[in-house]
Amino acid sequence: MSLVKLIAQADERGLAASGLACLDRCLPLLVEDTEVLRPLWAGVVAGERDWPGRLEASTRALDAAIEAEAFAEAAEVSVDEAAALVRSMLGAAPAEWAAGPLRDWADACSLAALDIHHRFDSAGEGGSPEAVERLARAREDTAVVADAVDGAEGTDGVGPLVAGELRRQIRILEILAEPGGGAGAAGVRQVMDLSTEGQRVLRAVVSRRARARS
Repeated sequence: MSLVKLIAQADERGLAASGLACLDRCLPLLVEDTEVLRPLWAGVVAGERDWPGRLEASTRALDAAIEAEAFAEAAEVSVDEAAALVRSMLGAAPAEWAAGPLRDWADACSLAALDIHHRFDSAGEGGSPEAVERLARAREDTAVVADAVDGAEGTDGVGPLVAGELRRQIRILEILAEPGGGAGAAGVRQVMDLSTEGQRVLRAVVSRRARARS
């Protein structure tokens, strides 16, 4: 099933986890402390009861981490621009635990995460009309990343980082939609593990770019 269809069919917990996972994977661009949003994952598991309070607390914690670290530009692409996009993902998170606003947020986070990965990919700069069109097609076409792995291009010409990010986004929504507790604590733990893997991939790319410039 395509990424677009998976987002359209997800419930509130699946949507919240999907959006948060996209943000979580991109955190290395913004702060070195990539554990800063871990408490918000508990809000995903608890749902409507804990989500608003944990979201507010996590926003304050991330802002404090940004101010304390003063994270520096580290690559040939504009890290500052990508980091601003990461911060905007959390700023757009709805406090309301409802399918409509959470679906809009999850969809926006999906696009933002793909755009960020494209900026660091060999495929070129993010934000161009051609890139936007290519990423939109990839989200609707299940064949694009059917066999893609990190380090290999997708079948629609998307670069290896984008292919890997698409694969993770799709897998996360599949896990959360599984019957018998996919969106419970165990399923969310699998999602967190996939996001940690994505963090490592993006951090490694940024480090390689930094070494290449030095």
